[in-house]
Amino acid sequence: MRRQAILVFLATALAGPALSAEGAPPRDVLSLTASAAIEVPYDLMAITLSTTREGPDAAALQAQLRQAVETALAEARRAARAGQVDVRTGAFSLGPRYSAKGQLSGWSGQAELVLEGRDMSAIAQLAGRLNTLTVARVAYSLARDTREKAESEASAQAIARFRAKAADYAKQFGYSGYAVREVNIGGDAPVQPMFKARAMAATASDESLPVEAGRATVSVNVNGSVVMTR
Repeated sequence: MRRQAILVFLATALAGPALSAEGAPPRDVLSLTASAAIEVPYDLMAITLSTTREGPDAAALQAQLRQAVETALAEARRAARAGQVDVRTGAFSLGPRYSAKGQLSGWSGQAELVLEGRDMSAIAQLAGRLNTLTVARVAYSLARDTREKAESEASAQAIARFRAKAADYAKQFGYSGYAVREVNIGGDAPVQPMFKARAMAATASDESLPVEAGRATVSVNVNGSVVMTR
């Protein structure tokens, strides 16, 4: 998800040198860009566990799915710790299956349980103990405070580079300084890596799921224009 913050500086103080009485476009305008990126380790993990069942009776199938989730949920709740190991139910679906002739041939359903939080090791161990469900996917992300701190650091670096470029370019063009005319500051949220169960070793018995979060890159771009001054 793209985050965009736009800061517009009206160069009203520069109306004399920058604008003519008729409102002509400003002169001595320099457009430039700068960017910065901060690498931080992913500190949140979410493991989605699921079970898929098929059968001729919808009510019986729904009961089986509910039992599988309730058994795993009871075990997961005992290990839950707010912010570190959080537990919630995921998608629950039940639908008919039809034969090639369009006749009802049975029912299929799926139920999910999601484990998420900062304690990746504990979450991985817990996932390995929930034998009524199997791992469907694993995703990593940044906590809000981690992302905001990285964005703040990257923004400060990008703005400093923008200002340094403006001062340097103005000097090279024979001007003594510059005044900010317009600036746009935008940042891209890091892509969340997600892994399907088929690309991983399936959990079995009480073995812990192997996990390696990796690092995220938080980047900020600054682009805009300045009016070079004599």
